[in-house]
Amino acid sequence: MNHFGKKVEVDGYKFDSEKEANFYLRFVKTCGKRYEVHKSFELISKFPVGGYKQRSITYAPDFVVYGADGSIEHVYDVKSGINQQAVDTAAKIRFKLFSLKTGLPVEVVVPRKHDFKMKLYGFTTNRIQDPHSRYDRHGNMK
Repeated sequence: MNHFGKKVEVDGYKFDSEKEANFYLRFVKTCGKRYEVHKSFELISKFPVGGYKQRSITYAPDFVVYGADGSIEHVYDVKSGINQQAVDTAAKIRFKLFSLKTGLPVEVVVPRKHDFKMKLYGFTTNRIQDPHSRYDRHGNMK
């Protein structure tokens, strides 16, 4: 996939865009919880096809935020927009495979001046978005 953003390095992490770096600085780093940047998850293991190996499929969300008990609370993927053109089909498929494998939704976020917009792709109802959208940048319920 082509990345149109300028690569940025902050705190030893290499981000794909300035938006992603700003989201990290404003919301992830200051949340007070344990987090990982670009943690890779194997969605489908490699498998044989006709005597050859088909490659595995992996997904590395931009940020994974953990709760106090060590379980994953939020999986963030920073994008430039929430509309259909801003998120390509391959990303949507990865989001679905990640949800199938882990039972967790991928929260697509678009940073704004004081907060961020968030959307969950692929669900038949918007009610699943409510529990995820009611937290502020410090993880406190609004």
